[in-house]
Amino acid sequence: MIDWTGLTAVFAAFFIVAASPGPATLALSAVSAGAGRTCGMVFGAGLSIGLAFWGLVAATGLGAILQTSIHLLAALKIAGGTYLLWLAYGSARSALHPAAKTVAPDSIAQPSAKGLLMQGLTLNLSNPKAVVAWMAALSVGLGNEDAAVNLVLGTLGCALVGFIVYAAYAAAFSLSFVMKGYMAFRRWVEGVISFLFAIAGVTLIRSAFARV
Repeated sequence: MIDWTGLTAVFAAFFIVAASPGPATLALSAVSAGAGRTCGMVFGAGLSIGLAFWGLVAATGLGAILQTSIHLLAALKIAGGTYLLWLAYGSARSALHPAAKTVAPDSIAQPSAKGLLMQGLTLNLSNPKAVVAWMAALSVGLGNEDAAVNLVLGTLGCALVGFIVYAAYAAAFSLSFVMKGYMAFRRWVEGVISFLFAIAGVTLIRSAFARV
């Protein structure tokens, strides 16, 4: 029997988790504001696939195994933290590089779709904390006694919620006035993004060693 009340609670909890500011939404906002809606949507699609992967891990019970495998979890956190530091380095380089001249948002060279998709995918795959968020969301409205259909619907529904959230971020930050504002303050924005990525990367790496 489908538990619509429990599923609604799951979707609401996951929406809060997915929409909350973090490395994924931060990167998506920067891509959308800097390169436009299409690029943001492609990057968001990559994020959604990575998020769905961790949902599959959580739904099949592998998430609980991952949580108890201290050394594997630590290795994933170190890899994820290192990738965040690499993103911080890239944003710092962009912030330190002055634009030759002011350009209109619609004249910006568009990154490749494949590259953006892989960047989004890599970003969410490198964040093992996502599986914790999935497990927490699924546990809000579903218990061990719930039918498998509820678990399947909960996982698929949360994946859809994640995609909608990312699409909304891409649409909002690719509005013309947002893109113009981004171009006007690009170096400052990239500097702040670099700092936030660095903090997130260091925090993730520190949490890995705290559990070993």
